[in-house]
Amino acid sequence: MVIRSLYLLGLALAFALPQTAHAERVRDLGAFQGVRSNQLTGYGIVVGLNGTGDDSLEYLTQAMRGVSGRVGVQLPAGVNPALKNAAAVMITADLPAFAKPGQRIDVTVSAIGKAKSLRGGSLILTPLYGADGQIYAMTQGNLAVGGLGISGADGSKLTVNVPTVGRIADGASVERAVATGFDSGDVLRWNLFQADFLTATRVRDAINQRWPGTAAIEDGVTLALRLPAGPDARGSMMAAIEMLDVSPAETPARVIVNSRTGTVVINSAVRLYPAAISHGKLTVQIDENPTVVQPAPFSRGTTAVQQDSTLSATEDGRHVALFKPGASLAKVVDALNLLGVTPSDLVAILEALKQAGALKAEMVVI
Repeated sequence: MVIRSLYLLGLALAFALPQTAHAERVRDLGAFQGVRSNQLTGYGIVVGLNGTGDDSLEYLTQAMRGVSGRVGVQLPAGVNPALKNAAAVMITADLPAFAKPGQRIDVTVSAIGKAKSLRGGSLILTPLYGADGQIYAMTQGNLAVGGLGISGADGSKLTVNVPTVGRIADGASVERAVATGFDSGDVLRWNLFQADFLTATRVRDAINQRWPGTAAIEDGVTLALRLPAGPDARGSMMAAIEMLDVSPAETPARVIVNSRTGTVVINSAVRLYPAAISHGKLTVQIDENPTVVQPAPFSRGTTAVQQDSTLSATEDGRHVALFKPGASLAKVVDALNLLGVTPSDLVAILEALKQAGALKAEMVVI
């Protein structure tokens, strides 16, 4: 057990110590502008449900009238059919870059009404629209639902996962391609996932070292690349650029605090100026031990309760931690573990260090 504890302690300190910068591929640091996926949405009807649908909701009835009209069936005016076996749904999908007509993509189907479950349902042919209002795909098929919902005659219910959301693998057929523009124009822009001038500079230098005069910085995110014309030559050069190795800049010093869960994350760039921390916890305990007092035999006394209170106060964690200049994350963790702080106490200590000017890091509360 001692060896295992020492191993875990060493492993934790290894992660806590500042890590030297390591090379990453350009494709992991950013992406070419325009070469991205596009979101598609649609409104449709799922049929074939076993009594778990939306019943006679107005928007479902209108949708069913439209669907039946497309197949030549006209519902009588003023008649609202009971639709317990159908449900109104929203369909969402991502159209990958360079997707061509005829290719298949996955879709997610979600109930928007009072449907209890989509299990066993089939989606009727539905168009999927882009942000410009154009149809980019058509979808239909049987749903795969991972959730389950059941109910008893007495009103009891049991739900496992989410039965009102399902997926159709390869359920949509692409009908229109999205122009990316990667093969047109003299300049193609490449964007970092996170703004950083030093990382942008290193990417520019790595590209220009192999292809002089190709890359220029526009801002902390964007590089302008002068690539050869033609999709074949340009695509080959883009592939080569993405595989270049670059050492990114060290991330800014940040302390991330999740106010809902109490999670505190400190990255390896956090440093401390000279500071001393004393953290204690005062505990006051009151014990009540009432005693029943009986009167003497044959006396006129009455039974009474005599109060007996015991008060005590203890103060735990009377340690003082001293940080020397430039203390690293490993020292911070060791000292705070010595103080025996909880996550909420840790947040209070870090805020106090920040106010004192000893903590050189950005505090982010999420």
